Amino acid sequence: MKIQLIDFLVIIAYLILVTAIGIILKKQAERSKNDYLLGGKSMPYWMLGISNASGMFDISGTIWMVAIMFVYGLKSIWLPWLWPVFNQIFMMVYLSIWLRRSDVSTGAEWMLTRFGSKIDAQLSHKIIIAFALLSCLSFMAYGFIGLGKFIEIFVPWPLVQPYVPFTIAPEYVAHSYGTIFTLFTVFYSLLGGMKSIVWADLIHYIIMVFVSVSIAVIAMSALQEAGTLPVPTGWTDLFFGKELNLDWSGHISEVNDKIKKDGLSPFGYFFALMAAKGILASLAGPAPNYDMQKILSTKSPRQAALMSMIVNIVLLPTRYLLIIGITILGLLFYDTINISSPSGPDFERILPAVLNEKIPSGLLGLILVGLMGAFMGTFAGTFNAAQAYLVNDIYLKSFNPTASNAQISRMNYLLGLAVAAISILLGFLAKDVNSILQWIVSALYGGYIASNVLKWYWWRFNGSGFFWGMFAGIISAMIAPYVSGGTLPLFYFPVILLISALGAICGSLLTPPTDEEVLKKFYRKVRPWGFWKPIEHAVKRDDPSFEPNRNFGWDMFNVVIGTAAQTAITALPVFLILLMPMQSAITGSILAVCMLILWKTWYQKLPRF
Repeated sequence: MKIQLIDFLVIIAYLILVTAIGIILKKQAERSKNDYLLGGKSMPYWMLGISNASGMFDISGTIWMVAIMFVYGLKSIWLPWLWPVFNQIFMMVYLSIWLRRSDVSTGAEWMLTRFGSKIDAQLSHKIIIAFALLSCLSFMAYGFIGLGKFIEIFVPWPLVQPYVPFTIAPEYVAHSYGTIFTLFTVFYSLLGGMKSIVWADLIHYIIMVFVSVSIAVIAMSALQEAGTLPVPTGWTDLFFGKELNLDWSGHISEVNDKIKKDGLSPFGYFFALMAAKGILASLAGPAPNYDMQKILSTKSPRQAALMSMIVNIVLLPTRYLLIIGITILGLLFYDTINISSPSGPDFERILPAVLNEKIPSGLLGLILVGLMGAFMGTFAGTFNAAQAYLVNDIYLKSFNPTASNAQISRMNYLLGLAVAAISILLGFLAKDVNSILQWIVSALYGGYIASNVLKWYWWRFNGSGFFWGMFAGIISAMIAPYVSGGTLPLFYFPVILLISALGAICGSLLTPPTDEEVLKKFYRKVRPWGFWKPIEHAVKRDDPSFEPNRNFGWDMFNVVIGTAAQTAITALPVFLILLMPMQSAITGSILAVCMLILWKTWYQKLPRF
C-alpha cells in the first residue's frame, strides 16, 4: 500500500471543503423547490457545463475506458459511442434549446406539456418517472461499484480486517468501501441541492485538469525512455475493418481471453449496431437524469445550447489525457502492477493499480481526491435527479400539491435517504462495472429510444403510445438478460427496439390523438421540426405570421460536423501523448476546420436569448 499520510491529509481536506459547501448553501437551497432542484435557474452556463462534464468524468466510466484503451488501443475511442458520447452534439446543436424552451422542472413534467393532462398523459407521466428512477438507481449502483474497486487497491481489506468486528467475503469488499463514500456524498448533496453539487463539481474539475496533465507528462516521459509500447500490430490504428485483428500473443496473452469474453472481435458489425443505436438514442434527447436537470437549470435556451457545447470542450481532452497516460504506464509496467482477482486478471483494476505503484505521494493524494470527487459528482448529480422526480412528480403532484417549503425540504431529505439505500442494495447485486454499464446503455436505453424519438418529431404520437412503447421496452430490457444466453446486450438491442416501437406506434394509432390545443401550444413554444404539418397549419390559421422551424438540414449538417470535431478533440491528446506527430497534425487540422464551420453555421445562428 503506497498511500501515505500526506495523501490522507489531502483527501480529508477535500472532504471538509465539499461538506462546508453543502452547509454554506443549505439556506439558499431551502428557499424553494426550484432553488433546491435547479439552483434557482440562476447559475451561468459555463459553470453548469463544467459541472455536467465533471459529473460525466465518473470514476466507473474512467476505469472502464482505461481497461478498453489497454485492450483495444485507439479503436477504443469509438466504444463510448455505446452511451452514446455524441449525444452531446445533438444536444448542443438543437435539443438543449428545445428542452429549455419547455420551461419545466423535470422530464416527467415535460410529458404533461407534450401530451396534456388526460388519462393517457398521466400514464406517460408515470412511466417516465419509473424509467427515470430505474436509470438513476442503475447509474448510482454503477458508480458505487467503480469507487469500491478503486479504493480496494489502495486500502486492501486484510489491512483493515483486524480493526473491525466482522468479516466480509472477498467479492463484497469493493461494495463495502463504496457504501462508506456513498453515505458521505449523500450528506452534502442533501444539504445544498443543485448549487452545492455545481460548486463541488467545479472544484473537482480544476483538480482533474491538474491531475490529468501531470499523469500525461509522466507517461510521455516513460514512453520516451522506453522507446516503444509492448502492443500488437494495429493497436495504434484509429480505424478498423470488419474484424478487430488484434492478437496479443507474445505480448500479454491474457488480453486475448478478455477480447473473446467481450465478444467484440467482429468489430465492424459491433460498430454499425453501436452507431445506429447511438443516432436513435441521440435523436431521443437526454435521458431523465442529471444531464437533463443541468439543461433545465440554465437561464435561457441559448445558454442551454452553450452549456452542452462546454461539456464537449472541457470533458474529452482532459479525460483522455488521463486515460492514455494510465494506459501507457499500465502497458510499460504490466509485470509490476497487481490486477489479479479471484477469477483471474481484472483489467478494470489497471487504473488504481498504476496509481498505487507509479505515482508519487502527494500527487497520489490529489489524484485520489480527483477520482473520488468524480464519483461524488456523478452520484450527487444522479441523486439530485432522482430526488427531483420523487418530490416534484410524485409527492407534489399526487400527495401534497400545496406543500410548504419546509415540507418540501423534509421530503427531499427523507426520499433522498431512501434513494441512497436502494442504490446501495442494487450495487451489492451487480457483478462488475462493465456488466451493469452494458445493460444500462444497450438494454434499458433500448426500451427508451422509440417512444422518446417519436415524442419530438411526430404530431400523432400520444400519451398512450408513449406509455405502451416505454412499458414494452422496459419489460423487454428486464427480461432479456435472462433469456439471451449471455449474448452481449448490444446484440439484442434491435429486438428490444422493435418491441418498444411496435408498442409505441400501435398504442398511438389505436387511441385518439392528443388534444389539438395542447399540441398547438407545445408546437408554438418548443418549435420542433419533424412531421408536424397538421399542427403547423392549425397554428398558422390562428397566427398567419408564425414561422415554423425549417432548420432540419442545417441541424443535421452541424451534427455531422460536430461529431467529427468531437472525435478529433478526443483523439488529439491521445496522439500527442503517444508521440505521433503526423497523426496529431492531421487531427488538429480537422478540428480547426470543424470549429470554423460550426462558428459560421451554428454559433452565429443561435437564438439571442
